[in-house]
Amino acid sequence: MPIPLPAPRSAARSAARSTPRSPVTAAYARMAEALPTLTVTELPHRTPLPTTDGWITTAALAEDPTALDTFLAWDDEQVLRDNGKQGRPDVIASFGLHRYAWPACLLFTTPWFLHRRVPRYPVTHVSYDRTRGPMAFAVHPGTFACLPDDPAADHPDARPVPDEDALRAELREAIAEHMEPVLAAFGPRMRRRGRALWGMVTDEIVEGLWYVAELLGEHEKKRAEHALDLLLPGTTKPYVGSPAFRVLTGPNGEPLPTRDRASCCMYYTLDADDTCASCPRNCETVRIAKLTAAAAS
Repeated sequence: MPIPLPAPRSAARSAARSTPRSPVTAAYARMAEALPTLTVTELPHRTPLPTTDGWITTAALAEDPTALDTFLAWDDEQVLRDNGKQGRPDVIASFGLHRYAWPACLLFTTPWFLHRRVPRYPVTHVSYDRTRGPMAFAVHPGTFACLPDDPAADHPDARPVPDEDALRAELREAIAEHMEPVLAAFGPRMRRRGRALWGMVTDEIVEGLWYVAELLGEHEKKRAEHALDLLLPGTTKPYVGSPAFRVLTGPNGEPLPTRDRASCCMYYTLDADDTCASCPRNCETVRIAKLTAAAAS
């Protein structure tokens, strides 16, 4: 789970009161009930996306180096404050991308998982704030893909597709459309390109939905694992690898669910002993020890 971050602003909340429900509103509401540290406000297109008081549009992140500098300054200050040491510039950029991509992927995966609807959000349709309180998105709803038997299939913004496989393809395309310009901006600062960046996005897709589904209940967690295995079978470019879920055995024979990550968050550069349980740098013994400790807590 990424470090909790940002807060919705009163301007976005007041605008939301006059916004009609969209076909994905209910999915975001259910997500917020399970994960109150992430909120999504849908704004009418006549209402500009917020850009002040902590908010930044995704278009600015992708297109404005000065805006990206300001965004990453938050991560730089947080690392220095919490770790007592300066992070390398590439590590700071990696943290900043992770803290954007993890919740951003949920804008797409949550409606797909809960209601089989896939919204499209180009970078021009999204604003983000993680400067205080919960992580917050403001979005301009647009078209969405759905199945032919969806009750929302006759909605003016609906784009019905023939089957579940086509809907999964729509989801992969929607996330790639949103993330590609973001990766182009962050990549040079992270000293990463192509496969390494898309490996990171693959991890964010999997771990974000896996986490939210677990909050919704054990059955939903298992359903999410199956859905993610179908979504990312390991052969769907530009994504890298599969969810790679597996279960290890703890010291007392207990099952320890985990997965093999496709990327590394680089936190080890700040504290080599405080890696996450699924860090690709960990050997199995270390992974089991960390998973056992986490289960006990």
